[in-house]
Amino acid sequence: MFNLSTTELEKYIQDDIPYDDLTTSLQNCNNKKAQLEVYTREDIIVSCTEEAAKIAKLLNCEVEYYVKSGLQISKNDILLKYNGFYEDIHKAWRLTQILLEYSCKISTQASKMKQLIDEVNPSCELLTTRKTFPFSKRFCIKAAIAGGAMPHRLGLSESILFFDGHRLLYKDSQEFYNDIKRVKKVSSEKKIAVESEDYEDCLKLMKAGVDTLQLDKIDFQTLKKLVSYKNVNFPNIKILAAGGINLSNVKDYASCQIDGVVTSSVYVSGMANLSSNIKIIE
Repeated sequence: MFNLSTTELEKYIQDDIPYDDLTTSLQNCNNKKAQLEVYTREDIIVSCTEEAAKIAKLLNCEVEYYVKSGLQISKNDILLKYNGFYEDIHKAWRLTQILLEYSCKISTQASKMKQLIDEVNPSCELLTTRKTFPFSKRFCIKAAIAGGAMPHRLGLSESILFFDGHRLLYKDSQEFYNDIKRVKKVSSEKKIAVESEDYEDCLKLMKAGVDTLQLDKIDFQTLKKLVSYKNVNFPNIKILAAGGINLSNVKDYASCQIDGVVTSSVYVSGMANLSSNIKIIE
């Protein structure tokens, strides 16, 4: 699992503390030292604690303890503890806790969805979309991976996925089907994926040589019918379901024996219920 860079974390810090913490600077704290613990009020999958610890260090605090990303902890468990001068603790406090509240919610939601998938279809992947928060892609992706998901697309540069908007270039569907062969030839190392929501179109796309079909908001009956047809005639093609998939319906989609579900819902699931204790130690 990757970590966010020091440059990224320094920018995050600078956005919140462009000069100084005005409140604590007026308190005459006299070099008092404090300790802060971040703990959870619910069972969670931890993520981005490495970044939270690094933020504390960048603000001159000493990290005593943190739980690694990807591990599960229970209600009331501590996931991060650090100490330092009172002023520095206050600078790091909300920066670390808020980062963890967002990231741990993403990873926990992803883990819950993956558990539901595994109950009915252990071969089905949980895939997260490009619809991360603007300016926070690496943060969102790390949190999703910690929860057991895989990125569906990291960006436009590494994968080929045709949507309806790409078909506007062709005079009709047949011309598009024909061009798939050319695209495969000039990108031999890449898989060709096409999104569709029509049964007959999907059959023709399989015959045209697509590697992956992404089925958007398709009904379960049609989805099962396509999986059955694919398994008999084109067993190497992968079928993904997308569009409105979340914790409430992911199990239903996975039970159709598809290869993956594509979701953005983990990114908009709120914040983990975390809190913190702060105390003067010297």
